[in-house]
Amino acid sequence: MCRLVGVVASEVTEFGLVLKEAPRSLARLSREHPDGWGIAAHGGPGSIPPPSTRSPHDGMWRVHKGTDPAGECNRFLEIAARSAGTVLIAHVRQKTVGPTNIENTHPFVQSGWVFAHNGTLVDHASLHAAISPERLAQIRGSTDSEVLFAFLLTRLDQAGIVHARGCPNAREEALRVIAVATEELRERKAGAFNFLLSDGSSCFVHRFGRSLFLLERTPHDPPRPTSAGAWTPRRHAVLVASERLTEEPWREVPEGTLFRIDRGPAPSIVWAGAPERAAS
Repeated sequence: MCRLVGVVASEVTEFGLVLKEAPRSLARLSREHPDGWGIAAHGGPGSIPPPSTRSPHDGMWRVHKGTDPAGECNRFLEIAARSAGTVLIAHVRQKTVGPTNIENTHPFVQSGWVFAHNGTLVDHASLHAAISPERLAQIRGSTDSEVLFAFLLTRLDQAGIVHARGCPNAREEALRVIAVATEELRERKAGAFNFLLSDGSSCFVHRFGRSLFLLERTPHDPPRPTSAGAWTPRRHAVLVASERLTEEPWREVPEGTLFRIDRGPAPSIVWAGAPERAAS
């Protein structure tokens, strides 16, 4: 069991509310999920690292991780208080596969993609057999989660998709490829696998075997207290989380659902296939 949260926003937004301030923030949830934390933010001030530290594949992500319980970690609390951007992928871990160490801490980053997983997979051998040698060589830890990440990247590689940024056709093809891959895993009863997968432009969201909730905040919503101050007339955001983090009207995501959140100019949700709308 783990807990994850994703945010896709139309403008730079502070993430302190979901990370440490909300009634069910990741800091508070880390009491039951104490085996490490990770925060990946995209966009916003300081999003481009200095040239000496920049990787050609970093995709402008800022990633921080630790192995202490998030709510008891001063470094997590400090980073959470100042973390901001247009996309957030964050995670607190309760280990099931692999020891507590940085290599096994989510989110994982490869080729500009960021990935966080909640669940446990049982079909490791079949997954390994379907991963390309290049993606196998990139696995650093011992979790089933990183294996799943490499499997999905292999499928995207085979379809010629480097990323989905700025290309509607690539986004649609990526959604199709991931839909086929996740359907195969569900049919094989490969285990539980909620996940968030993002290139900073779109975020692909899947639910199977664990709880997942969705909240859409629009410019028409009434003002609310947040660490980002007033909800501006242009701000629109979609939030996804393992639990309802606040008292707002979160909707449960139906089991077996895959969808994509595109960031700009205003976040929009694109469902794979024709699933039920998220239940109230």
